[in-house]
Amino acid sequence: MEQLTQVLKDGHMELLEVPFPALGKGQVMVRNHYSVISAGTEGKTVKDARLSYIGKAKSRQEEVKKVITAAKTHGVMKTYKMVMNKLESPNPLGYSCAGEVMEVADDIKHLKVGDFVACGGQTANHSEVVVVPKNLCVKINNPEIVKSAAFTTIGAIAMQGVRQAEVSLGESSVVIGLGIVGQLTLQLLVAAGVNAIGLDIDQNQVDLAKKNGLKHAYNSSEEGIENVIEQITNGFGADSVIITAGTSSLEPINFAGVIARKKAKVVIVGAVPTGFDRGNYFKKELDLRMSTSYGPGRYDNDYEQKGIDYPIGHVRWTENRNMQAFVELIEAGKLDIEALMSHQFGFDKAKDAFQLIVDRTEHLCGIVLEYDTTKELKRNVQINAKKYNAADVNIGFIGAGSFAQNFLLPNLAAENLINVATARATTARNVADKFGFDNCTGDADGVINNESINTIFIATPHHLHANYVIKALQANKNVFVEKPLCLTKEELEEVKEAESNSNGQVMVGFNRRFSPQIIALKKELNDSLPKAINYRINAGKLPADHWTQDPKIGGGRIIGEACHFIDLCSFIAGSPITNVAANALKDANGLNDTVSISLAFENGSVASISYFSNGSKKLNKEYLEVFCGEKAVVIDDYKSIDILSADQKKSKSSAQDKGHSKEVELFINAIKNGEQLPISFQECYNSTKATFDVLDKIKGA
Repeated sequence: MEQLTQVLKDGHMELLEVPFPALGKGQVMVRNHYSVISAGTEGKTVKDARLSYIGKAKSRQEEVKKVITAAKTHGVMKTYKMVMNKLESPNPLGYSCAGEVMEVADDIKHLKVGDFVACGGQTANHSEVVVVPKNLCVKINNPEIVKSAAFTTIGAIAMQGVRQAEVSLGESSVVIGLGIVGQLTLQLLVAAGVNAIGLDIDQNQVDLAKKNGLKHAYNSSEEGIENVIEQITNGFGADSVIITAGTSSLEPINFAGVIARKKAKVVIVGAVPTGFDRGNYFKKELDLRMSTSYGPGRYDNDYEQKGIDYPIGHVRWTENRNMQAFVELIEAGKLDIEALMSHQFGFDKAKDAFQLIVDRTEHLCGIVLEYDTTKELKRNVQINAKKYNAADVNIGFIGAGSFAQNFLLPNLAAENLINVATARATTARNVADKFGFDNCTGDADGVINNESINTIFIATPHHLHANYVIKALQANKNVFVEKPLCLTKEELEEVKEAESNSNGQVMVGFNRRFSPQIIALKKELNDSLPKAINYRINAGKLPADHWTQDPKIGGGRIIGEACHFIDLCSFIAGSPITNVAANALKDANGLNDTVSISLAFENGSVASISYFSNGSKKLNKEYLEVFCGEKAVVIDDYKSIDILSADQKKSKSSAQDKGHSKEVELFINAIKNGEQLPISFQECYNSTKATFDVLDKIKGA
């Protein structure tokens, strides 16, 4: 299938052949019939991508700060490669479409194959096939209105603005900005029995509103316009003002203060600054409100991605219910969407549509892309047709986000890369092209069951690790899985059973064992002597709603990251863990991400791990001290090592290297030579079990 993509580096746009996206729990796969281009939001995205590097930096100052911070940690060259990897990756466009259901997840009961639906959100792209979560997808009962229903997401934005205005029958409401969202807002207000007044600086938009039957539509630059509005509202001023304009000017919000009556509501839907003049807002006690996109549930991961609905008795209008109401208004003939369609292009001419937006050579409003629904679509993409030698290391890769692209895949360039599976279609194709995979897909099980593949790399979100590890072991594959191995004790035992019955081996990506500094430390210290280890990690704060903090998705930071440090201490001690103690700093969200961990080992070694998330970003992340046989080794953030003994001190500094390259090299070599993997499964099991023991100790179990 094809998907419209854009490269952030230079704005290059193309219809890219990509695999079908992966269908996950609570999701629906849809073959698009129509999608709608938002000339405002998407037009800005396209224009920004075509800016120079300096222009991009000026418009993305927060990202520039992150780049500077990364350079201090990873070095200039590594950071440059990471930045370019992001800039050169193709990104999908679009967020509003409609089409026919092709497949549904097992837990979807309200939709079936063949139903027509309207879709929204970040995966409702300009693409021949999309996969969307159930709360961003609503049923269309009348197939004849599918084209109009493709506007549903944009319509939900307009509808939420109207709801925030809390308009009543017979009230007056002024809409400032008559682009597609503004035009839809006017129609919704009229349908609700509100005296709607439209304003815009573009006479074409004003004329369109009049053409569609609006009595009161005016050019906002017209002299005495505030007097006109005063007359229309019988001298009181507007009961509400809804700003749907997109501008850097303060004029819309200040003018809203002028034309609003006392105690009126001013609702901001469009992207406008809020540094308004205080006078009118103070004297009239105006109620300034923000409208969040499609409505309640937007930007809430539990609602959008997990499909957890808000009870209707507490939240009457969610984003899904707004979308459904918009479709029902179209079906009832209350809205005339076709009157707002200024242009229609075949999907194969999508680039021409965007060029029209950039050039602005003619009046634009609703721009529709139509898809050829008779075209035969390919679920997977084959880039190279090859035969493989079973004696070679033939690799399948599942999950290939930024971590995998920056730290794992660059170390596999010399190997046979057969197939890569990712949830996002563009990511799969980009990774396949960039790193030399012969195929790309959204079907992870297909990669595991491919008989030509004997080695599987897993770098998905954490909650998927155990399932894929078990399936790969059952298929007798060798497995490299990024940490953590699993999220629960039960999963750990299931992995253990699968490993014991498999001809394949499994290793967790505990990369710090392979850093140059740790290798030097191990050579320096006497293996037969116990060690005292002090490891401080300045982990940094993550929001409570970050995916890694979610117990069911990321597992929390102890399982998701602290497992690294538990494993490393065990490796340095050279002995199994015999005792675990832990205490967590109390925090309002109960995240358990500032923790003191004490470990005791069979050979008498001890370790103290201070995993702290409440420190300053200016402090280096990791600081390790190891004491043994009247020697001390100090490693500072894997950039420097100091080895101190009774009569000498040896120091060495280098670029940060946490061992990813060496780890992958030794893993591949072990498979090629038929040897045991660099980290045995028993060691991976022990370190993972100790991580669960830490959580038990914190909970007092």
